[in-house]
Amino acid sequence: MSYELQALIGPLELLTVAAAEVPVARVAPLAQGLALIPATPAFLSAFRSGGDEGKSDGGAGFAWHPEGFELRLAAWSKAGPIACVEADFFGGTGTQRAAVWSDGRLELGPLTSAFEPFAPDGSPISRALRQLGARAEGERTDEFDAVGLGAHRSTDGWAVTAG
Repeated sequence: MSYELQALIGPLELLTVAAAEVPVARVAPLAQGLALIPATPAFLSAFRSGGDEGKSDGGAGFAWHPEGFELRLAAWSKAGPIACVEADFFGGTGTQRAAVWSDGRLELGPLTSAFEPFAPDGSPISRALRQLGARAEGERTDEFDAVGLGAHRSTDGWAVTAG
């Protein structure tokens, strides 16, 4: 079974304000007061001027970030922490990457892991969620599960349910 995600995660209020600046953005509520904006092709193309297919402007090294995207993340993060996450797994193997911006700068990461089991301090996404204030519930649950990121198996699945 596969799992694929490219998204922004942050406090619901912050992502609601951020989404208002990008008409194609959709916000999906998560548990613990967090929310997710799926990084769909339509969302990412809103950051490309004149059809420019520019690559990431550095920062956290996410290949799918359009040019200037990290600058927008930094600006939004002045109002609160915001994480950029990606995961791509199939049959138990794959990668995760996460970074958190806060106070206008890259605060955590980028964190990358290509193997399971993850380090004792958790997966990159769980560590980013922890930075956003998420807490694991019980010994068999990590922050990833606690906020509900397993509800959909793809970025497109999140996009369909986001409002």
